[in-house]
Amino acid sequence: MQSITTTNIDVCPLLSRGKVRDIYNLDEHSLLIVTTDRMSAFDVIMKEAVPYKGVVLNQITLFWMEKFKDIVSNHLLESDVRHFPAKLSPWADELEGRAVIVRKAEPLPVECIVRGYITGSGWKDYLASGKVCGHTLPANLQESAKLTPALFTPSTKAALGQHDENISRERAAEILGREDALFVEKTSLSLYESAREHAAARGIIVADTKFEFGRIDGKLTLIDEVLTPDSSRFWPAKEYAVGRGQRSFDKQYLRDWLNAQPWNKQPPPPSLPTEVIAETAGKYREAYAILTGKELTLPEN
Repeated sequence: MQSITTTNIDVCPLLSRGKVRDIYNLDEHSLLIVTTDRMSAFDVIMKEAVPYKGVVLNQITLFWMEKFKDIVSNHLLESDVRHFPAKLSPWADELEGRAVIVRKAEPLPVECIVRGYITGSGWKDYLASGKVCGHTLPANLQESAKLTPALFTPSTKAALGQHDENISRERAAEILGREDALFVEKTSLSLYESAREHAAARGIIVADTKFEFGRIDGKLTLIDEVLTPDSSRFWPAKEYAVGRGQRSFDKQYLRDWLNAQPWNKQPPPPSLPTEVIAETAGKYREAYAILTGKELTLPEN
């Protein structure tokens, strides 16, 4: 399998190279976003790639954005490389399946996290304080318990290599302004409930996820990735049991492996064994197949 870890589209200025995505300035109004096979965990980029992970992430995002288009507008302009500008044609094979052209947006400085189950950092916060991002929760909850209703728990957006910080809804309103904060909270919860219902019918629990919004021509718009295995926790419903951690169709498998290693969560990360890479790739592709009802068509390169 070929992996794409770094792109060099020299006909467009590179604006940023993040943990996973390379973003290029295409023209005055649009960007080219390429989702690579780079793998990050604990805000550290792994030395090894996960083959075609970027294709999975991109295709899942396209699926959800199409499904959600009646709930909120998104930044997508084109996802078919055959319709990309001619100047990108030398990179068509490299971009196929993993690149999109989007409208430029001014990203909001807050990530919109929705938690439908108590796990991860939320579980740690609850054990320490009985709260999650300012939400006081009932006593004696168990790990992986369902939260009804789901919680909106925003966070700051940290620079590459830094850690996001959970914040309260009140703090998010101070950063964004109350009107924008209410819009992204309401919209995030609506998107989550729609996704939770869709996934549940296919045997997947969406434990939590994050959304990002940006402003385009004054309008708040859904941007970036949506309900991918990188930005969400997906659990097989038939194996769900409260009181313990859950098997996942996402990067939690990799996080668990890394947690078992003698590593301080700072660069450089440990090398990933072949079997860990293959298992991670398989979980991502399985999530795509179950959620969309389609097998992933991989580029022939």
